[in-house]
Amino acid sequence: MRNLLLDTHVWIWLSIEAEERLSQTAKRLIVETRQKWISVISFWELAKLVEKGRISFSIPTDAWIRRSLSEFEMRVAELSPEVAVASTLLPGFHQDPADQIIVATSKTLRIPLLTSDRKILDSPHVEALW
Repeated sequence: MRNLLLDTHVWIWLSIEAEERLSQTAKRLIVETRQKWISVISFWELAKLVEKGRISFSIPTDAWIRRSLSEFEMRVAELSPEVAVASTLLPGFHQDPADQIIVATSKTLRIPLLTSDRKILDSPHVEALW
């Protein structure tokens, strides 16, 4: 596979070496994919998890993000006007704004999304893999 967008939880699991949480397909895709992408909204989601005390790091969050991006050679999918608008055009999709932006990013960039989120996997709006 040429490109793959990682959902926030997949990126975190990969980065903290919690690979037992990844499906066999997910592990294979991560290894085989030439270019891994992460949505900029995933940085906000991660920072919110830190803020709420649900996850912690031994280094500042922004330094952790930079290290993870470098280590896994990830590209950042910015929040473009097209993605912002597309995130509002997902009829029947649940109301989590971060998930809407991630799905819209995948759809707009035409990159499959790697996620274990059942709501996203069941959505007709995106090519989601797990």
